[in-house]
Amino acid sequence: MTRQILRKKFTVEQYHQMSELGILSDRDRVELIQGEILQMSPIGRRHAACVDRLTERLILLLSTKAIIRSQNPIRLSNNSEPQPDIALLRRREDFYAENHPQPDDIFLVIEVSDTTVDFDREIKIPIYAEARIVEVWLIDLNAQQIEVYREPTSQGYQSVQILSREQTITLLAFPEIELSVQQILG
Repeated sequence: MTRQILRKKFTVEQYHQMSELGILSDRDRVELIQGEILQMSPIGRRHAACVDRLTERLILLLSTKAIIRSQNPIRLSNNSEPQPDIALLRRREDFYAENHPQPDDIFLVIEVSDTTVDFDREIKIPIYAEARIVEVWLIDLNAQQIEVYREPTSQGYQSVQILSREQTITLLAFPEIELSVQQILG
């Protein structure tokens, strides 16, 4: 007799309750992705430096136009609450104190990858497309390139552009802002 293994899927509310009850703590590096609680890799030095460098640059360029959220949750659906490395958000006076940002609040999501490139590309990017996040950057530190995803559909992003160190990148929401890929990669 073959026995099927069933997985328990969680909602965002159940995930938050686990935190409130102490089942999950602030020290747990986990994300809720499609109902599953996934443990994330530790953040390495190159990854941290890239996130810090880009966060600082975005704050200098956009502090009056957007909120730059670094390594904090966004709510994509009732069963997905990832923590992208950077999320560029619509400005709100409460800084999302009552609820995490949702897809309509998000201009751009940025994932910085060294050890998690395949996971980010195969799991996270598709859920961002499904949630209709208009623009996602995958900064691949190993390949020294930035993948730019735009035009989301339920089947994925229709536009994917790969930028190398010599190129520049503009933000879809703020086309007047141009960044050097080399500066981002460090």
